[in-house]
Amino acid sequence: MARHAILGNGSLTVGLDEHGLVHDFYYPYVGQDNLTNSRNTEHKIGIWIDGIFSWVNDGSWDISVDFRDDALIAHISYTQHDLGVHIQTEDFVHPYADAFCRRLAVTSLLPGEREVRVFMHQVFEISRDGRADTAMYVPDGNYIYDYKGKVCLVASGVDEENNSFDQYAVGNYGIEGKEGTFRDAEDGELSGSPIEHGGVDSVMRFCKKLTEGQSLYFDYWITAAETQIEAERTHQTFLSDGMQKQRDRTLAYWQKWLEPAQDQLSSLSPVHKSAAQKSLLLIKAHIDKRGGILASCDSSIYNYGRDYYSYVWPRDGAFAIWPLLRLGFIEEAQNFFKFCANILTPGGYVMHKYQPDGSVGSTWHPLVHNHHKELAIQEDETAIIIYMLYEYLQQTGDKSFVSGLYDSLILPATNFMCDFIDDATGLPHASYDLWEEKFLTSTYTVSIVYGAMLAASEISKALGKEDAGKWATSAQKLRQGFGSLFNESTGAYRKGILLQEDGSLGFDDTIDISSLFGMAMFAAEEESKAPTMRTLETITDKLLDKTPSGGLPRYTHDRYFASDPPYFGNPWFVSTLWLAQVQMHYGMADEAKKLVNWTLNHTLPSGVLSEQIDPTNGEIKSVAPLIWSHAELINTLLDLSKK
Repeated sequence: MARHAILGNGSLTVGLDEHGLVHDFYYPYVGQDNLTNSRNTEHKIGIWIDGIFSWVNDGSWDISVDFRDDALIAHISYTQHDLGVHIQTEDFVHPYADAFCRRLAVTSLLPGEREVRVFMHQVFEISRDGRADTAMYVPDGNYIYDYKGKVCLVASGVDEENNSFDQYAVGNYGIEGKEGTFRDAEDGELSGSPIEHGGVDSVMRFCKKLTEGQSLYFDYWITAAETQIEAERTHQTFLSDGMQKQRDRTLAYWQKWLEPAQDQLSSLSPVHKSAAQKSLLLIKAHIDKRGGILASCDSSIYNYGRDYYSYVWPRDGAFAIWPLLRLGFIEEAQNFFKFCANILTPGGYVMHKYQPDGSVGSTWHPLVHNHHKELAIQEDETAIIIYMLYEYLQQTGDKSFVSGLYDSLILPATNFMCDFIDDATGLPHASYDLWEEKFLTSTYTVSIVYGAMLAASEISKALGKEDAGKWATSAQKLRQGFGSLFNESTGAYRKGILLQEDGSLGFDDTIDISSLFGMAMFAAEEESKAPTMRTLETITDKLLDKTPSGGLPRYTHDRYFASDPPYFGNPWFVSTLWLAQVQMHYGMADEAKKLVNWTLNHTLPSGVLSEQIDPTNGEIKSVAPLIWSHAELINTLLDLSKK
């Protein structure tokens, strides 16, 4: 459950679990092909001392997992008091080579000389079905080689005296009644079996005699490439140059990457700055170098759900881009917008979600509703892309880049929004809401479509195009239908409306934070301030801090990952931080600060934010990290610093 650190370089992404062990290993796209057997086991680390063996995840170890706030470099501490041993690791994915690197220091804590044996275990499932992989020991180069097709992995390591592992074993994992080769390590000796195919795993051993306070230092790595030659080339570079150099290059890379944000982040308190930088690093770790931004690389949800969160939702990606733009990160935004232009359908809209290679992702949205053909889309996802492109233009003044996307993205998407209107209401035709659950014309979708039409009009005007007036007129016509979205009796904007067969309107009066956020942030004008303020008061009164854990659910009676008791729903970080942003928008900075503090008090020890938490005990629910949560934390901290 949860990934306490995510390390990556836009091609290779590694997720470390609560034990600091490799549980996700994505390559060559961020979040697409998970090469580990993550539903069953992580890559293990074992210790044998004087005839006693222990895996670090057997429950007897004190473990802390953290990562730096100025680099995607993890620090993990393990202590086993009965064995009298401490392990410290420093882990990173190389920024210029597809390689996961781990530096380990194993220290004896008890008097006398003792032989310490450390076992590093690898288990990959490249073929996905555990039946077609090969793993072998390669004596020329002294490494373990896992491969299937165009995925080639080389695992090796050396100690501080440049000695390689002294024993190894390769065998079957999870097939034919075999648990795995990792069991071979538990007597302190490895068999030396050199090859196996099918479902496979492997173990290597490092060994040294230590007295109290002495340490065994060694470096360990797994390189990835399309061919064995390429993977071995990186391996040989590490052997010749040493891991200290690779670590220093990694630290320098991340510190340089963070430089554009430093002017603005310098105004934050040390605690807020650290949280913002960690959030930036986590967002970056989820950005594929080809432009896609993954919602979460935490695969643990697959153990109790039908699918991963490892998809590119255009909405989540756009919200992730927002704080990056505010802080001066341009390349990531450009690549994301190019990705969006490539996935836009001929009809001018984007689909529910995508793989990072641009292929359409899984969905539960049908093409038929009430026996009528409908688009299986969330229109807000198309709108937020256009809105964010205007943010890009405002932040950068880069007309050339935006102009290059005008015909392929801005024009068709905005024309689609202008045409996708019900004549009877003057509002957008029904689609699925941003929470991906209900088919209706949601207040949030109305507000972001309105904001996107105005944004597109401003872009057109800035570029000297002819569409500005038409799109501005469409936005104003849309605004005339806002009145049906507010419910006087509840004192809040509705979740939405649905045009019925007989031409009447069906109302969904669920109180939903997205309705408030959409109207306040994307459709705010003087005439809408009063209903927006009333909605703010209603949401605060009915939903905020109504559980032992505090925070705010998405809406009344939210049943997604429902807890027992369910209350109104689990608190979400996005919804809580959205409320804080609206509060600041209306001058309530002190109230917003309380919600920021609540958020920071409910992170994992490493600073990772989940999607939601249990309303009773505050334990994380769903994936962690969720990049959308971290994006909203940065935005809220930036807003707060200005107040």
